[in-house]
Amino acid sequence: MGVRRVVPNFRSGDPEGSREFYGLLGFEEVMNHGWIMTLGSPSQPAAQISVMQEDRTAPVTPDVSVEVDDVDAVYAVVREAGAEIVYPLRDEAWGVRRFFVRDPGGRVVNVLGHL
Repeated sequence: MGVRRVVPNFRSGDPEGSREFYGLLGFEEVMNHGWIMTLGSPSQPAAQISVMQEDRTAPVTPDVSVEVDDVDAVYAVVREAGAEIVYPLRDEAWGVRRFFVRDPGGRVVNVLGHL
């Protein structure tokens, strides 16, 4: 199991303002589904942040997203460890397979892999 990237998810009531602010730091929009927007560095594509008002497809908004190379294997490991699954493993319409798990500090982690 390998980690491909880690993306913090910032909640924002002003996504456009957030895009403008992070644009000052060199970030550009790389994805926008209307409810979540990902901004990335043109020179370092794995350097990304996401901005969202809420996750419109899940019961909670995750604090961080971790892309892994085998989401099914990670799901099995965290379930066996007894971690709290907040959102079960499923394929999403936009081409990712993901689940949410709560870490010991209470943060919600979106663990995903691209289909």
